[in-house]
Amino acid sequence: MLISDAAFWIEKLGLEPHPEGGFYRQVYRAGEFVEAEALPDRFGGRRAFSTSIYFLLRAGDVSRFHRLKSDEIWHYHDGRPLLLHILEREGEHLAIRLGKNSETGEAFQAVVPAGLWFGAEVDAFDGFSLVGCTLAPGFDFADFELARREPLLAEFPAHEDLIRRLTKP
Repeated sequence: MLISDAAFWIEKLGLEPHPEGGFYRQVYRAGEFVEAEALPDRFGGRRAFSTSIYFLLRAGDVSRFHRLKSDEIWHYHDGRPLLLHILEREGEHLAIRLGKNSETGEAFQAVVPAGLWFGAEVDAFDGFSLVGCTLAPGFDFADFELARREPLLAEFPAHEDLIRRLTKP
């Protein structure tokens, strides 16, 4: 059964506002760590083996462009399809629809490679998307960079409309 009320899931799962937009709650953080010496230099210290969150977007809200130092796996759970936007190094825009309808090209999960700018929005005019996000090594806010609009426009001028929609002025 589809619960079409985002407020239900926000309360039921104990979600809080996320700095990139939407709502989240960490549900898993591994109790063991990868030491800094065993990680690539881009990580400034040790990291948990893995972390996982619930993430919810309401229609009209966006996950603003950001990038991470780890690959991030997105898992569809419920609601409307989620449109995941990835700006690739070659300047291309990759759009992945997460959802449960494989007949229309939706996928249950997708991977955003480390270091790429990405954001998301509900692919509908109403409702919400509830997904999960998993990182290995685990998430640390030191590895999170929120995009600034002007530098992103300079780097990806062909995607101006999308960048304006998924960044703050």
